[in-house]
Amino acid sequence: QVQLIESGGGLVQAGGSLRLSCATSGLTGNYFMGWFRQAKGKEREFVGYIGWTERNTWYADFVKGRFTVSRDNANNTVYLQMNRLSVEDTAIYYCAAGPTVARWDYWGQGTQVTVSS
Repeated sequence: QVQLIESGGGLVQAGGSLRLSCATSGLTGNYFMGWFRQAKGKEREFVGYIGWTERNTWYADFVKGRFTVSRDNANNTVYLQMNRLSVEDTAIYYCAAGPTVARWDYWGQGTQVTVSS
């Protein structure tokens, strides 16, 4: 059974930082790990992803330069470091896993990030 469990969300003031973790189990072989978010009343947004190695990453324009995706394969964990947070970053953040960036087969339950002004 594949499980993805996000943690690290919470309430933070604008300009602050949070580090989200996604602990995985049951995944075998090589896979991409993605981060998505969905704000209240908005469609889901693709935040970024990391490939088989940390040399292969992609970020949406609205987080580029502020967020960093990394992974620790030995511990089966992927991270999303979020810096210089703004109110517009408030959303539920989800991690996902898949064989390619076009196919996300597994999803976590999400963790709430709330940024206050």
